[in-house]
Amino acid sequence: MRIGKARLDDAGLLTELVMRSKASHGYSSSFMEACRDELTIDEDALAQRDVWVAETDDGGIVGFFGLWPPENAITEVDPLFVDPGFQGRGIGRTLWDSLEHRARAAKAFKIRLDADPNAVSFYERMGCVVTGEAPSGSIAGRLLPQMEKTL
Repeated sequence: MRIGKARLDDAGLLTELVMRSKASHGYSSSFMEACRDELTIDEDALAQRDVWVAETDDGGIVGFFGLWPPENAITEVDPLFVDPGFQGRGIGRTLWDSLEHRARAAKAFKIRLDADPNAVSFYERMGCVVTGEAPSGSIAGRLLPQMEKTL
Protein backbone atom coordinates (compact mmCIF):
# COMPACT_ATOMS: atom_id res chain seq x y z
CA MET A 1 0.00 0.00 0.00
CA ARG A 2 1.14 3.53 -0.73
CA ILE A 3 -0.21 6.99 0.10
CA GLY A 4 -0.41 9.35 -2.88
CA LYS A 5 -2.00 12.64 -3.85
CA ALA A 6 -5.57 12.28 -5.14
CA ARG A 7 -6.17 13.13 -8.79
CA LEU A 8 -9.16 15.08 -10.09
CA ASP A 9 -10.39 12.00 -11.95
CA ASP A 10 -10.55 10.08 -8.62
CA ALA A 11 -13.66 12.03 -7.57
CA GLY A 12 -16.23 9.42 -8.61
CA LEU A 13 -14.29 6.53 -7.06
CA LEU A 14 -13.89 8.46 -3.81
CA THR A 15 -17.62 9.23 -3.63
CA GLU A 16 -18.43 5.54 -4.13
CA LEU A 17 -15.96 4.60 -1.38
CA VAL A 18 -17.52 7.17 0.99
CA MET A 19 -21.01 5.85 0.37
CA ARG A 20 -19.94 2.20 0.90
CA SER A 21 -18.06 3.05 4.05
CA LYS A 22 -20.82 5.17 5.58
CA ALA A 23 -23.50 2.58 4.70
CA SER A 24 -21.45 -0.17 6.38
CA HIS A 25 -22.49 1.32 9.75
CA GLY A 26 -26.04 0.12 9.13
CA TYR A 27 -27.61 3.37 7.96
CA SER A 28 -30.83 3.05 5.97
CA SER A 29 -31.00 3.80 2.26
CA SER A 30 -33.14 6.89 2.99
CA PHE A 31 -30.51 8.17 5.45
CA MET A 32 -27.78 7.56 2.88
CA GLU A 33 -29.72 9.44 0.19
CA ALA A 34 -30.21 12.36 2.57
CA CYS A 35 -26.41 12.46 3.06
CA ARG A 36 -25.43 11.97 -0.59
CA ASP A 37 -24.91 15.66 -1.48
CA GLU A 38 -22.82 16.33 1.61
CA LEU A 39 -20.73 13.18 1.11
CA THR A 40 -20.11 13.64 -2.62
CA ILE A 41 -16.48 14.23 -3.52
CA ASP A 42 -16.29 16.32 -6.67
CA GLU A 43 -13.48 18.07 -8.51
CA ASP A 44 -14.05 21.26 -6.49
CA ALA A 45 -13.56 19.34 -3.24
CA LEU A 46 -10.34 17.87 -4.59
CA ALA A 47 -9.11 21.29 -5.71
CA GLN A 48 -9.95 23.07 -2.43
CA ARG A 49 -8.58 20.48 0.00
CA ASP A 50 -5.35 18.56 0.47
CA VAL A 51 -6.61 15.06 -0.45
CA TRP A 52 -4.49 11.90 -0.24
CA VAL A 53 -5.42 8.30 -1.08
CA ALA A 54 -4.28 4.90 0.15
CA GLU A 55 -3.71 2.64 -2.86
CA THR A 56 -3.05 -1.07 -3.13
CA ASP A 57 -0.09 -2.29 -5.18
CA ASP A 58 -2.39 -2.65 -8.19
CA GLY A 59 -3.61 0.97 -7.88
CA GLY A 60 -6.97 0.37 -6.23
CA ILE A 61 -8.03 3.11 -3.81
CA VAL A 62 -8.91 1.67 -0.37
CA GLY A 63 -9.10 4.85 1.71
CA PHE A 64 -8.44 8.58 1.71
CA PHE A 65 -8.44 11.76 3.73
CA GLY A 66 -8.94 15.45 3.02
CA LEU A 67 -7.68 18.46 4.94
CA TRP A 68 -8.83 22.05 4.64
CA PRO A 69 -6.07 24.67 4.66
CA PRO A 70 -5.46 25.80 8.25
CA GLU A 71 -7.24 28.85 9.64
CA ASN A 72 -5.77 30.25 12.84
CA ALA A 73 -3.46 27.17 12.86
CA ILE A 74 -6.44 24.77 12.94
CA THR A 75 -7.04 22.37 10.06
CA GLU A 76 -10.30 20.52 9.47
CA VAL A 77 -10.38 16.85 8.47
CA ASP A 78 -12.98 16.49 5.72
CA PRO A 79 -13.29 13.56 5.22
CA LEU A 80 -11.47 10.37 6.23
CA PHE A 81 -12.84 7.03 5.01
CA VAL A 82 -11.58 3.47 4.56
CA ASP A 83 -13.33 0.99 2.28
CA PRO A 84 -15.30 -1.46 4.48
CA GLY A 85 -13.51 -4.47 2.97
CA PHE A 86 -10.17 -3.06 4.12
CA GLN A 87 -11.08 -1.82 7.61
CA GLY A 88 -9.21 -3.34 10.54
CA ARG A 89 -5.95 -3.66 8.58
CA GLY A 90 -4.18 -0.53 9.81
CA ILE A 91 -5.10 1.59 6.78
CA GLY A 92 -6.96 4.14 8.91
CA ARG A 93 -3.91 4.50 11.19
CA THR A 94 -1.61 4.89 8.18
CA LEU A 95 -3.90 7.55 6.72
CA TRP A 96 -4.08 9.33 10.08
CA ASP A 97 -0.28 9.37 10.40
CA SER A 98 -0.03 10.88 6.92
CA LEU A 99 -2.80 13.35 7.76
CA GLU A 100 -0.90 14.54 10.84
CA HIS A 101 2.28 14.90 8.79
CA ARG A 102 0.41 17.00 6.18
CA ALA A 103 -1.23 19.11 8.92
CA ARG A 104 2.14 19.87 10.52
CA ALA A 105 3.65 20.70 7.12
CA ALA A 106 0.81 23.20 6.63
CA LYS A 107 1.73 24.81 9.99
CA ALA A 108 -1.39 23.61 11.81
CA PHE A 109 -1.23 23.17 15.58
CA LYS A 110 -4.63 21.56 15.95
CA ILE A 111 -6.79 19.12 13.99
CA ARG A 112 -10.58 19.39 14.20
CA LEU A 113 -13.34 17.19 12.77
CA ASP A 114 -17.00 16.36 13.01
CA ALA A 115 -17.17 12.60 13.57
CA ASP A 116 -19.74 10.05 12.62
CA PRO A 117 -20.84 8.61 16.00
CA ASN A 118 -19.66 5.18 14.83
CA ALA A 119 -16.13 6.51 14.25
CA VAL A 120 -15.56 8.23 17.61
CA SER A 121 -13.61 5.28 19.05
CA PHE A 122 -11.25 5.29 16.04
CA TYR A 123 -10.55 9.00 16.43
CA GLU A 124 -10.03 8.56 20.18
CA ARG A 125 -7.39 5.92 19.41
CA MET A 126 -5.74 8.52 17.15
CA GLY A 127 -5.55 10.91 20.14
CA CYS A 128 -8.63 13.06 19.51
CA VAL A 129 -11.03 14.13 22.24
CA VAL A 130 -14.69 15.14 21.99
CA THR A 131 -14.97 18.90 22.53
CA GLY A 132 -18.61 19.51 21.69
CA GLU A 133 -21.27 18.90 19.08
CA ALA A 134 -21.85 20.19 15.58
CA PRO A 135 -25.04 20.10 13.50
CA SER A 136 -25.17 17.59 10.67
CA GLY A 137 -25.04 19.16 7.24
CA SER A 138 -27.54 16.58 5.97
CA ILE A 139 -30.02 15.62 8.68
CA ALA A 140 -31.94 18.40 10.46
CA GLY A 141 -31.70 18.10 14.24
CA ARG A 142 -28.90 15.52 14.15
CA LEU A 143 -25.80 16.44 16.12
CA LEU A 144 -22.34 15.04 15.49
CA PRO A 145 -19.49 14.77 17.98
CA GLN A 146 -16.92 17.49 17.31
CA MET A 147 -13.40 16.29 18.04
CA GLU A 148 -9.93 17.83 18.24
CA LYS A 149 -6.32 16.88 18.61
CA THR A 150 -3.52 19.26 19.48
CA LEU A 151 -0.36 18.52 17.51
